Amino acid sequence: MTFVLVLVVSLLSGLGQVAQKVAVERWRGHPVNLWRKLTSPWLMLGLASLGAGLLLWLLVLQQLEVGIAYPMLSLNFVWITLAAHRLFREHVDGRHWVGVALIMTGIVLLSTQR
Repeated sequence: MTFVLVLVVSLLSGLGQVAQKVAVERWRGHPVNLWRKLTSPWLMLGLASLGAGLLLWLLVLQQLEVGIAYPMLSLNFVWITLAAHRLFREHVDGRHWVGVALIMTGIVLLSTQR
């Protein structure tokens, strides 16, 4: 159950980052005043996702040692790399994918520790 919570926290954090990126991409090249930026639905989604992730993170910290829980948030690198590649059509080279694979390997090693 704890790993599921870590996974949900990671997904919410990743969603928050992607929503922020979408928000700023929509502002690019358009004169948008500060109020419209602050009330952007994408920015609101990003903040809500990050806020919900923070609250769930507190539950995770009640159940896991921070030295084990925090490195598992490296799953964010995986989600963001996939989103950058798929949603934003950013180039991700082979070295980056190897890094993602190493991160995933580390997460698996940590999740089996106890």
